[in-house]
Amino acid sequence: MLFRSLFFITSLYAAIPSSAATAPAPQVLPPAAPWSGKSEQLIVPAAERLATPAERSDFRSSPSYAQTMDYLRTLAGSSKLLSLHSFGKSLQGRDLVYVLAKKPGAEKSESKKPVVVIQAGIHSGEIDGKDAGLMLLRDIAQRGRDDLLDAVDLVFIPILNVDGHENSSALGRPHQHGPDSKGSRTNGQGLDLNRDYARLQSPEIAAVVKLLQTFDPALYIDVHVSDGIDYQYDVTYTYAGWGTYARSRATADWLMKTYHGDVHAALVAQGHTPDLYPSWVDEDAPEKGLRISAEGPRYSTGYGDFTGIPTVLVENHAMKPYKRRVLGTYVLLEQSLKTVAREHAAIAAAKIQDRADRPATLMVRWEREAAPLKIKTFKGYRYDAYLSPASGTTERRWTGEPIDIAMPVFGVRSTREVALPAAWWIGAEQQGMIAALRRHGIVLEELKQPRTMLLDTVQLASGKERSGLQRAQKEWTLPAGSVRVPSDQPFHLLAAALLEPESDDSFLATGYFDTALPLESQLPRHLLAPMADRMMAADPVLRTRFAEALAADATLAGDPQARLRWWLARSPYLDRARWTYPVLVERR
Repeated sequence: MLFRSLFFITSLYAAIPSSAATAPAPQVLPPAAPWSGKSEQLIVPAAERLATPAERSDFRSSPSYAQTMDYLRTLAGSSKLLSLHSFGKSLQGRDLVYVLAKKPGAEKSESKKPVVVIQAGIHSGEIDGKDAGLMLLRDIAQRGRDDLLDAVDLVFIPILNVDGHENSSALGRPHQHGPDSKGSRTNGQGLDLNRDYARLQSPEIAAVVKLLQTFDPALYIDVHVSDGIDYQYDVTYTYAGWGTYARSRATADWLMKTYHGDVHAALVAQGHTPDLYPSWVDEDAPEKGLRISAEGPRYSTGYGDFTGIPTVLVENHAMKPYKRRVLGTYVLLEQSLKTVAREHAAIAAAKIQDRADRPATLMVRWEREAAPLKIKTFKGYRYDAYLSPASGTTERRWTGEPIDIAMPVFGVRSTREVALPAAWWIGAEQQGMIAALRRHGIVLEELKQPRTMLLDTVQLASGKERSGLQRAQKEWTLPAGSVRVPSDQPFHLLAAALLEPESDDSFLATGYFDTALPLESQLPRHLLAPMADRMMAADPVLRTRFAEALAADATLAGDPQARLRWWLARSPYLDRARWTYPVLVERR
């Protein structure tokens, strides 16, 4: 039966003794399936001088921040190909470091070489990319793989979440096979850095965004390890919305066709089992299938999509051994450098095309389709059912038997699009918002003299209670220092996602104005009702419209408060009793 054949949610098999403080950690993971692959030949003997810390421990452990920096300084000191650079500091004062790998004299060439930016440890317990990158840099510097830099420069960030990396524990990520101690998901502020690209609330992501602006990479790779249930794939990776729902269509098509084909073939040739990263409709009931969804710019992949940077999210499978995951990452990174070297002209053309595109609308709401886009053959494991004494019901138990499963894959459909204007206007008093837009590299035009113009406004109950959005057109006088944000610019989609109030990644939606209130309190009911009665008696046109509204809407007719709000909305008092979102719109 399909329900018996599918996957699992990991179970605790050992009984927990009464003294939890002294008890060993209970077993969580089933044994890893045996594996051997050609990529194991990439490992150097532990006794070699420049063997990485992970290689020296047979991939049982991963080096600390200090050990990682020491290894990189030793490696850079041994080769003119590598140099270390600080690009910011964490909240706790640690340097954010990247390694630049390039051949000397390349800066004198007539055409600038494309750059590949590889980022590890944004979630610091998911640190495969760090140890794979150290091996790759060692081989470039000392083992004859400098050919990888003939047509490409490499920027490698070994640990992005440096504070979380040092908050390491043997109890970290218990659902993940190795290394033996793992850092935390969040940074020193308690933030998930892969939800901060739009808001730039953390020093780490603010620094990474600045780095992306500096290098404008041909490819941006963000290395993670998956959460969740077991399957046969060891290295999975994806792009914004599987490329299907990407906003930057030309780069998405290149990723899904050329890049995907190259990396998949390279991983298979080295003994790995790759696939696109599976996102579940319901992880507790995986038989319901896989989902593809649109992404916003809060994520690395979404941010790349909204700025026209080809971006790859690597999600190695947590339940595969650490050695296998690191080796698979090495193969993926190596092939990425080769592919960009060959394809740099096509990538540059795709980026130009995407940044020149000017869509008329932005999708801000969507829902899952009822019928699947396709049926995918998925490599899973069979699970038996057993009665769990802990849960008191039937649970799944891993058998280790691989099976192929016909898995439905669901897409989404748009339920709300907003039309993009000629420009957005922001008053001079909103210096925080203006500074955030500048940090994103969005083009701004600053007013030197006051200007009066007719602009669209959005009013809401408050900056936090965002229901009942109402649009109107009014004459505004903007002071000197106000800025115009034209939609005709390369980062037009990012500007729209940040400024349009209905976007899930807007300043409004992410809580920037949570404390903002209207100028006045709304009229209390004991005053509003007599006022509405007087308006009704004095204005026959409004009285007729009210009667028509009641006849057409039974809910309105039966709700006394809604009836009074109908009259308040037509009174001169509503304007000051609603909060005005401080982004004004210039229509085409």
